[in-house]
Amino acid sequence: MKLTPERTIGSVVAEDQRAATTLTRHGIDFCCKGGRTVEEVCRTKGLDPAVLEQEIRADLARDTRANEDFRNWTLQRLVEHIEQVHHSYVQTRTPIIQQYLAKLGKVHGERHPELFQIAEEFDACAHAMAAHMKKEELMLFPYIVKLEKAHNAGTAVDAPHFGTVNDPVRMMMNEHDAEGERFRRIVELSYGYALPPDGCATYSAAMIALKEFETDLQQHIHLENNILFPRAVELELSMAV
Repeated sequence: MKLTPERTIGSVVAEDQRAATTLTRHGIDFCCKGGRTVEEVCRTKGLDPAVLEQEIRADLARDTRANEDFRNWTLQRLVEHIEQVHHSYVQTRTPIIQQYLAKLGKVHGERHPELFQIAEEFDACAHAMAAHMKKEELMLFPYIVKLEKAHNAGTAVDAPHFGTVNDPVRMMMNEHDAEGERFRRIVELSYGYALPPDGCATYSAAMIALKEFETDLQQHIHLENNILFPRAVELELSMAV
């Protein structure tokens, strides 16, 4: 793992998913803001790039899990993975977290009014993500798969009604940014998913579930912003030549 000043943070995690551990520890957003360079991030965070590289290397050495290199997957396999793993996760976990937060509001809302704001933010996230994933599954992802199949077969692909793949990609990335900001507010409102002294088992379960949801969302956005979308844009451009 080599960190050059001009390298993007997103490409670091694309090379090795396990590097996300180090970046997260320093509060570095590698998904929504993965396009920032190492130099920019280190300057903003007051970090020495050489030290950050050493920390990443050390974390990778300690982490014995095999690194899955998503960059070598076909676009169709990536799309299927995102839908089956991340879209499915959002769909199954969202109602559970909403139930937790509704119960917490009734039991702890008087002493912890921030719970109502957290519930409001998460409900907004749930509605936004449901619409977002539908657009991907019905419009963007099928076109990306069709694009790859046409490229492999050496045939042309009909122009989509949305113009070029850049247009929906830009829309999806803007929506990713919005949900990233929403979760930053949730983290702040929950004091970093902290359990207060009077917190019950449901309170603990809700905070753990929210934190896990954010972690999955970061991985979800990373795979799209830093791997799937750039490759789809590049592929479409290469076929237009």
